[in-house]
Amino acid sequence: MTQQTSEPEAPRARESAPQDPVIGRVQEQVARVIVGQQRLIDRLFVALITEQHALIEGVPGLAKTLTVSTLARALDLSFARIQFTPDLLPADITGTLVYNQNAGEFTLRRGPLFANVILADEINRAPAKVQSALLEAMQERQVTIGGESHRLPQPFFVLATQNPIEHEGTYPLPEAQLDRFMLKVLVGYPRRDEERTILARSLDGDEPTIRPAADSADLAGVVRDAANVQVNERLREYIVRLIEATRDPARYRMPELEPLIEFGASPRAATMLAQAVRAHAFVEGRGYALPEDVKELTPDVLRHRLVLTYEAEAQGVTADEIIERLLESVGIP
Repeated sequence: MTQQTSEPEAPRARESAPQDPVIGRVQEQVARVIVGQQRLIDRLFVALITEQHALIEGVPGLAKTLTVSTLARALDLSFARIQFTPDLLPADITGTLVYNQNAGEFTLRRGPLFANVILADEINRAPAKVQSALLEAMQERQVTIGGESHRLPQPFFVLATQNPIEHEGTYPLPEAQLDRFMLKVLVGYPRRDEERTILARSLDGDEPTIRPAADSADLAGVVRDAANVQVNERLREYIVRLIEATRDPARYRMPELEPLIEFGASPRAATMLAQAVRAHAFVEGRGYALPEDVKELTPDVLRHRLVLTYEAEAQGVTADEIIERLLESVGIP
């Protein structure tokens, strides 16, 4: 990704602003179980700090489920894994009303959505009615059962996974639901040294245990502290320009992208990007955001929000390639 040569040198304060102690303790516990995947872990922290949801895409066997469950345990949050299948019903995730013969009334049987951290495994395998019920939970932090709304526990996060190599029996996620995910994180293969460590643990039977390093009150404190991270006017303008360039690339000297983008990013994308940038700076131990934070988070925030044309698909152009072009061409104010 090309850096802007005209960018002024920004002051660095990592030495004087160490990482938040709560995040440090949680990361230490997660590292006892998870080998590598630091980028995924950092992005999950961004989602948790901003109280948003994340979509994780990667082939099977990359420890996506283990990473999410380990993070929930380190934060002492309740965790539920839901395996999405074509025969799943809304009541299977939200819960249902059960008639109690002794009491002569219906009682609520809560579904797995009543947890703090939800792992929606292979989310694109469930039909539209299930996606609609999940969308209500993601957007409103509540579910409707028997015509009555029930609040979900706080905090509440949906961390969903997708398999990029198998499309049979899947349902494309609605654009409205995709837009509710702050981030779409791509998970790659581990490095050679990391894979050797994984192999050694498997063969030697080394199963590290972790203990809670924080709780929901600590997480709420982190959320409050992260809200104080400064995003100055230059960065806000930079974010607005990047989002605008997805809708009108010719205005930013990229007319070749116009036939490739059918719909650009919405105003929610700008809000999500700003929040993600602020959270990323906080995870890095800074009280202010930098242009590097914007460049780092833009692909994860935008890759699932750009709707490409058939021409782009025919040419094999991906959203990530378009985003890289945007970052190269849109200058920092």
